[in-house]
Amino acid sequence: MLEKIKETAGFIKNIIQDTPDFAIVLGSGLGKLKDEVEPIHILEYPEIPNFPQTTVAGHGGQLIYGKLEGKKVLMMSGRFHYYEGHNIQTIVFPFRVFHLLGIKNLILSNAAGGVNPAFNVADVMIINDHINMMPEHPLRGKNLDELGPRFVDMSEPYNKKMIEVALNVAKDLGIKAHQGCYVALQGPTFETPAEYGMIKAIGGDAVGMSTVPEVIVAKHQGMDCFGISIITDVGGPDIAFTVSHEEVLQAADKAMPNVIKIVKGLVKNYNA
Repeated sequence: MLEKIKETAGFIKNIIQDTPDFAIVLGSGLGKLKDEVEPIHILEYPEIPNFPQTTVAGHGGQLIYGKLEGKKVLMMSGRFHYYEGHNIQTIVFPFRVFHLLGIKNLILSNAAGGVNPAFNVADVMIINDHINMMPEHPLRGKNLDELGPRFVDMSEPYNKKMIEVALNVAKDLGIKAHQGCYVALQGPTFETPAEYGMIKAIGGDAVGMSTVPEVIVAKHQGMDCFGISIITDVGGPDIAFTVSHEEVLQAADKAMPNVIKIVKGLVKNYNA
């Protein structure tokens, strides 16, 4: 695996010839953020050695290197999920590559179901913590000592300075941005009313099917992480209504302008 990571990183490095300031991952329905980047190189996933392929509507399949708010960014348009049948090492493979490219800052976005009663559909939640309920841990097995330590400090999974900058951006722009805890389940089914109730009972504010494995691996490598969720549906023991992937994408599309503004403001104003 380490040799594959090095091969992929070498391939990308040879093309971009630089070290990006940020890696940015676009979640379900958030692909329009890529239109804000001034592209320098666009790599299709199939042309990148060892890179996985996306299979989900709403996820592209490009690695885009370019400028955003004057900063150098490497953007994943399309991510990989456990429910697609990928093993956990495949899901986190690109984030291993980001580390070998020298990237220190990671921004992730996702669509999530809300369980906090203060949340409404198309609200934005900045992630300040998470609960990992995925069935497989990305650091299970032999540790890759070259990439990070055996036991990883997770006392600050989401960088507090990044959160502060993003909240200030949202405030200045008049965007309502919640903070909350994101719970990761494997999917692909949306949660039952009882499962939504469980998420709320254990301290979650929103639930989704991604992000947490990536953050764990990023922290293993010493990267700083920022996560933002679009609340695409709400649920709980007393709320039973249908939800579809199409509705999730529609809600994500509605919230897209606010997410773009927050992420652009974060990129512009954050200096580690």
